[in-house]
Amino acid sequence: MNTPGSLFLTGPMGAGKSTIGRQLAKQLGMPFHDSDHEVELRTGVDIPLIFELEGEAGFRKREAVVIDELTRLPNIILATGGGAVLDPANREHLKTRGRVIYLHATVTQQLKRTKKDRNRPLLQTENPRAKLEELMSIRDPLYREIASLVIETDGMRVRDVVRKIMLQLGK
Repeated sequence: MNTPGSLFLTGPMGAGKSTIGRQLAKQLGMPFHDSDHEVELRTGVDIPLIFELEGEAGFRKREAVVIDELTRLPNIILATGGGAVLDPANREHLKTRGRVIYLHATVTQQLKRTKKDRNRPLLQTENPRAKLEELMSIRDPLYREIASLVIETDGMRVRDVVRKIMLQLGK
């Protein structure tokens, strides 16, 4: 099967980037990478600890290095962290080195999917809904700015989202 070139999945936490990315990679016979997982592998610690020790700024620096390196690889599927689009260099790398697929999920859907996940430092707050709404107001325009495709994921099963992406790619 000829590959569509590199595909980069962006979107908010809980949109399904990693899960959908793995399945999409399997369907297309392409290697899968997850930028958050790569940061953890390289540091030897989980993201909440990086946030605790270095703050969000420290994490974002590490994330930028990983995204720059991974987006240079040919014909991969990459799931990015939800905040990767905050960095203009990341947006440029994603937009110019592959096709960006924005997996959109509403705040209500994000809350459902992340409510039991303690591995989300930005949601360790009294009002996770307000935090997610704030993040979406800042990030949604950035996701859309670089997206080749926007896929709605609310209420959809992983295989249905993958099928929708495959159709959009002409596969």
